[in-house]
Amino acid sequence: MAQALDIKASTFDSALLDLPWQLPLEQWPEENIAALPKGLSRHTVRFAHLSSYVIAIKETLPELAVREYEMLKSLQKLDVPCVEPFAIIKNRKDDEGNELPAVLITRHLKFSLPYRAMWSQGLRPETATRLVDALALLLVRLHIAGFFWGDVSLSNTLFRRDAGSFAAYLVDAETGQLYDSGLSNGQRENDLEIARVNIAGELMDLVASGRAKPGVDPNATSERIVRKYQELWVELTAAEVFSKDERWRITQRVERLNELGFDIEELMIKTEENGRSVKIQPKVVDAGHHARRLIRLTGLDVEENQARRLLNDLDAFKVKFDAEADEEVMAHRWLSEVFEPVVKAIPREYSGKLEPAEVFHQVLEHRASLAENQQKGVPLADAVNSYVENVLAHRRDEEALIGPMTEAIILPTSIPSGNIEVDEEEEGDWRDKV
Repeated sequence: MAQALDIKASTFDSALLDLPWQLPLEQWPEENIAALPKGLSRHTVRFAHLSSYVIAIKETLPELAVREYEMLKSLQKLDVPCVEPFAIIKNRKDDEGNELPAVLITRHLKFSLPYRAMWSQGLRPETATRLVDALALLLVRLHIAGFFWGDVSLSNTLFRRDAGSFAAYLVDAETGQLYDSGLSNGQRENDLEIARVNIAGELMDLVASGRAKPGVDPNATSERIVRKYQELWVELTAAEVFSKDERWRITQRVERLNELGFDIEELMIKTEENGRSVKIQPKVVDAGHHARRLIRLTGLDVEENQARRLLNDLDAFKVKFDAEADEEVMAHRWLSEVFEPVVKAIPREYSGKLEPAEVFHQVLEHRASLAENQQKGVPLADAVNSYVENVLAHRRDEEALIGPMTEAIILPTSIPSGNIEVDEEEEGDWRDKV
C-alpha cells in the first residue's frame, strides 16, 4: 500500500523512499540492515544502508523527532561534536493502515564505536579513563555553548580514536536544551551529577556481565569525570590575577589553552585599581586549535590529537629539510612526500580498519617502538610494512561491517598478510626523505 510519508530532510536522497517504512524497525529485512554495533537505547534503533553510506534510524514520537532534529542542527552550527541530522519521517503506516512511530535519521559517524562495543573487545581498564576524559571535554564544550544535556552517559556518546586518546560525539540530544544566556552553575552541576551516576551504573553493568577487564572500578572512574570536568572548566573560563611584572603569564595562559586544543576568540584584560595587578579572563574559547592549523596548511580534517601529532611530524620535517622555508610550502611537501605515501601504502582490503590520520599516528608509534627495540633508526617505509603485517592486519574493521550489533566483535579466523609494494623509483627517495 502506497504511503503519504511526511519527510523533512537536510539533504534528500531519493533512495530514502525505497526503504521499508511500512514495517516496524524491528522487522526490517536483513538486506536493508547494516550490522554495526550500537549502544543501549530506550528507543528502537537500527543502522541501514542508504546509497553509499550508512544511516542510523531511531523510532520515537513525532514531536520528539522534530525537537531532536532541530537541536542537532543547532549544535552543528555551534561546531559541537555531534552526529549529523539527516531527516525526519512522520505519518508512517503499516500495510493494514495502523500508525507506526515517527523516525529520526542521522548519518552514521564513520570509524566510531559505542563504549560497549569497545569493552566487549577486552580493552584495558585504562581505556575507561580515556573514554571518561573525552566525555568530560565534550561536556565542557557543550556547556560553554550553552547546552544542557540532561542525560549525559557513555551510552549517549560515540567515540572515535584520536592519536592514543578518544574524541567524544553527542548522539542523543532528546533531553537537551540550548540557553542563549549560558548555563548557571546549578545547571552545570546537575549535568555533571547525571554523568557521574550514569557512568557508574553503566560500568557496574559491564563488570556484572563479565565484559570489563579486572581492575575496572566503576565508582572511581565515574568520579574522574567530575574531577576532569572541573579542571577543564577552571582552565578554560576562570579569571586569573597577577602582578604587572608577571605579564608573561598572559602568554602562558594562552599557550596552555592552545595545548588543550582551544583558541581564544577574545581575552579580557583589566588593570586592577591599585595599579599593581592585572586580571585576565577568556571570554570565549573555541576548540580545535591544532585541527584548524592542520586543515589550513594541508586540507586534512582530523581529530584534535591526531592534528597535534601530524603537526609535530610536519614541524620536524620542516626543521630537517628547510627550517627557514615558507610553512605552507613545506606543508605541501610533507603531505605529498610523507603522509600520502603512508596512506597509499595501506592495502585496499585494510583501508576500513582505521581512518588515515589514525593509521599515520600508529605507524609513527610503531616506528618509534621498532627503533627502540633495534637501537637504530628505522626507515618509514619499513615501519609501514611492519605495521601492516604485524598490527593492522589483526585489527577489526572500524568503518563498516563489524559483527553483531550488540554482541562481542569477533575477529576473522584468518586474514591475508603481505608486504607493501612501493614503486622502485620512489622507494629510495621516500626512504631518504623520512
